[in-house]
Amino acid sequence: MSDSAAAKGGRSRWFRRGPWENGAMILIGGGIFMLVQPWSIDLYSYSFITILVGTIGFMIVSHFPE
Repeated sequence: MSDSAAAKGGRSRWFRRGPWENGAMILIGGGIFMLVQPWSIDLYSYSFITILVGTIGFMIVSHFPE
């Protein structure tokens, strides 16, 4: 195996779609939970940015290879 093939194999292991999509969906779900919870104004104030980061992350990782 050549060096470039080994490097590509290492990168493809890190840039697989499944685990990153799951992480982005968990982040979006956490942001929604932060938005609807009645206990902490601090969680509420960071909910929009959390949902936004999760959504942008999901859009990026949806272009990763399977």
